[in-house]
Amino acid sequence: MGTIIRSYIRIKDHKAWLNGQAIDLNTEEHPFLKALYKHLKLKYPKFYKMDELSKLGFIASELLLQNNNMKSILDNLDLDRVGIVLQNADSTIDVDSDFYDSIIDEKNHFPSPALFVYTLPNIVLGEISIRNKFKGENALFVFEKYQAEFGVNYINSLFEKNKIDACIGGWFNAKGGGYDAFLYFVEGSQDADNEHEVENILNKFL
Repeated sequence: MGTIIRSYIRIKDHKAWLNGQAIDLNTEEHPFLKALYKHLKLKYPKFYKMDELSKLGFIASELLLQNNNMKSILDNLDLDRVGIVLQNADSTIDVDSDFYDSIIDEKNHFPSPALFVYTLPNIVLGEISIRNKFKGENALFVFEKYQAEFGVNYINSLFEKNKIDACIGGWFNAKGGGYDAFLYFVEGSQDADNEHEVENILNKFL
């Protein structure tokens, strides 16, 4: 089976690109992620309750999927067979620190359920899946840096085992107000060459 990279996004240094094209954002009036939220004209109140890592993953996936080209592709896919395989480096370190601060003082011991729910990094995959009704295989791996070869091989193995028809792959990381994300959407195709190769992915990541 061949594979086609249908779309990809890059977020780095408070800038964003869709399929290699820079996105013009109003970051003077709004913080970066909120500026992307406004740019996409989203109406999803739950966004404001998310931690920064979940906001980044959610916004990156919306940027990847909510364009006319991708909407028509998704309309023709079985969403039960769309997977998500992502990586990050710092897991949920920011919200972990906030939650720790809420329990460390014995005299002011107030564990926050709103924080605790986001102390698992794979909650982001759940947010993306619920939003888009994806029910395929999903996994989140923690590495020091993006391991393109691992990600490509893992996703290709899902295609080879006929577990998915399409997949979101890539990397996202949020720490200390810094954001780094690279997401792509790959679809299996009997008629296509194999675009889902390490060199091709790295060229889009850089």
